[in-house]
Amino acid sequence: MNKKIFSLTMILAIPLGVNAFPGEGQGPGGHFEMLSKELNLSAEQKPKVEALFKEQREKMKTLHEDTQNQLKQLLTPEQVSKLEDLKKQHRQHFKDKFGKNAADPLDAAEPAIAK
Repeated sequence: MNKKIFSLTMILAIPLGVNAFPGEGQGPGGHFEMLSKELNLSAEQKPKVEALFKEQREKMKTLHEDTQNQLKQLLTPEQVSKLEDLKKQHRQHFKDKFGKNAADPLDAAEPAIAK
């Protein structure tokens, strides 16, 4: 059961990993900066690509919020509590692995689930 809940948590968190696009430990926008440099984007292309990434982040955030709200309605109060505990464990693991100042994608877009 714990593996199922953990797997569900990770599946729900996948869109958030895309949300920030952190390139090699950089904060939000790191992926854009890396692509801009590696692809040698022109001055005309940069704002268009950046706007595309911003739009995608907003869509992913909305999708994640909708999914969390639907999930909250499906789970029992005990399951919601357990899910919150698993998210806390994930955040701690993330901070332990990447440092306390690393931007956790879950913090960026995830609404709190009411118990």
